[in-house]
Amino acid sequence: MKDAPLKLTLACWDHDRAQALLDGRVVIDGVELGCQALPTTTLFPLAVKEAIYDITEMSLSSYIMQASTGTSAYTAIPVFLSRAFRHSGFYVRKGAGIEVPRDLEGRTVGVPEYQMTAALWMRGILASEYQVDLSKIKYRTGGLDGGVRVERLPLNLPPGFVVLPMNDGENLNDLLLDGQLDALFAPKVPRAYLNKDERIERLFPDYAAVEKAYYHKTGFFPIMHTVGIRTTLLNEHPWLAKATFDAFVAARDLALKRLEHVWLGSANRLSLPWLHETMESTRTVMGNDYWSYGLAANRAEIDWMCQQSVDQYLAEKRLVPEDIFVGL
Repeated sequence: MKDAPLKLTLACWDHDRAQALLDGRVVIDGVELGCQALPTTTLFPLAVKEAIYDITEMSLSSYIMQASTGTSAYTAIPVFLSRAFRHSGFYVRKGAGIEVPRDLEGRTVGVPEYQMTAALWMRGILASEYQVDLSKIKYRTGGLDGGVRVERLPLNLPPGFVVLPMNDGENLNDLLLDGQLDALFAPKVPRAYLNKDERIERLFPDYAAVEKAYYHKTGFFPIMHTVGIRTTLLNEHPWLAKATFDAFVAARDLALKRLEHVWLGSANRLSLPWLHETMESTRTVMGNDYWSYGLAANRAEIDWMCQQSVDQYLAEKRLVPEDIFVGL
């Protein structure tokens, strides 16, 4: 008699790469899955503090922090639901005298959370590509355009390293416009930039060209989020890691195939005027397999992140990718 399927919960955001799992077109073999689509600002604090879901999307930066102290309830599989180049996210106050990255030294910068993965990447890029001394930057943290944003894990920073939360009612967008901040490290476009406020501009105006050059040099397509499975479940059911990985690969492949059909269709089914240019340039620069899963294909990038986590006073010890991922 076949064993009854495990009844497990899954929570992640509604990425196209996960949609087929969320809607049931793809299943995890041996699992009866209850799914929830939740924004990552909700999920990530839950993952590090309450661990209420059996399988969850996680911030890779926060996961590395917890893995370095042995406090994560999860073990990650090498599925990367979110990846994003980050040169577009450096915003500066016009007239602040910030023309090149090293001009950020001695300045006060706003970032939603010091530990967030986007910020880990942005600081790492500044240090490794532009020789910026990160210890010479002061940080203010909190909501980008409003709302409440706090560090999801406590920080253990060296003396003299300044990371201060904003006061109640403040937001980073307004502090920049008021002159209290010199720059923003933003995971999304700030309200002021969307409104074409002349007081804010990008540090890298031609960011797409800079990001493509960065990819040519490093081969990195910055990983933001991964997927964790409750470690106690993996200890009891070792097969679950591979079964879950395979399901996420199948869901990703369906999404990319769907995108290809839309791109190559005779009607413009997505509301993007330059979809053809985007798809063609992506494949020219990165090849067809540009959203890779698996440890081998991403090991160098993950190792770089582990080093940056130590260098930026987040992880308490230097990890290697095999310490934090199931080897698939």
